[in-house]
Amino acid sequence: MIKIHVLQTGKVNISESLAFRDEKVNPSLPKLTILSSYGRKNRKWFPVSAYLIEYDDQLILYDTGWHRDISPNGKYNRLSQIKHQTLKDYLTNQGLVPPGQAINEQLADMNIKPEDLDYVLLSHLDVDHVSGLKHVQDAKNILVSRDELEFANNNKIRYVSNMWKGVNMKTFQFKEKPHDTNDEIYENGPAGKVYDLFDDKKFQLINIPGHTPGLAALKITNTDTGKYVLLFSDGGYAEKSWNDMILPGIAENLNQAIDSLKWIRQQSLNDNCIESLANHDPDIEPHTITL
Repeated sequence: MIKIHVLQTGKVNISESLAFRDEKVNPSLPKLTILSSYGRKNRKWFPVSAYLIEYDDQLILYDTGWHRDISPNGKYNRLSQIKHQTLKDYLTNQGLVPPGQAINEQLADMNIKPEDLDYVLLSHLDVDHVSGLKHVQDAKNILVSRDELEFANNNKIRYVSNMWKGVNMKTFQFKEKPHDTNDEIYENGPAGKVYDLFDDKKFQLINIPGHTPGLAALKITNTDTGKYVLLFSDGGYAEKSWNDMILPGIAENLNQAIDSLKWIRQQSLNDNCIESLANHDPDIEPHTITL
């Protein structure tokens, strides 16, 4: 049996167009910041999710959410979050972590210590996904795709490497598994690149490039029934993203982002899909899924 705990580790305030691309205006990143009149309009709070998975005697965490340092007293604190994520990131993403919602606090409520975690899997290295990493840095294994880390190392304007500095973070390499172009649903993802955590198709990190080159969705499958849950991180920001084919506002490669969202839609509409979850969907509440 596999249990997936959908957790919310605070929330992030962003321009709605950063979540749901404005095709008419097609704003650049500077336009999505609070320095721009466009960026100051229609800002909304979106949840920041993380996922704890119980499988046999394994504990797996997918993404880490915000660090407590963003809200030391559980309240909005501008100076603290600027210090934690830098001014440039604060201009785009304002974070808030209410009391008890940092990932280490939620794990403690479940009597889980960071060193009990067998794996921490990072979908990608944007601040709201990796900020809480040092809360769980004593986990047995911390993994991110090699493609993502290489991209992050070459794009210091976008990323805050201090969030993983000093952490024993390992990289995995996606394996090329080209799909059959005649298949209606591409089992191995839009790019045909997969990392199978246990080589049994139960936990597959599937490359969904576009938002970032190394972005990894997590497909969790009960191989006895074929039923699965898809966690697609920032491949889209909500169910309406794949329902209505609305791209994220930020994409390093627009064509890849379109292909990835098409694949997410295909996977989500499959009869075997129990749930398909975006990291920032405002309609998703914390809950537990049993596969």
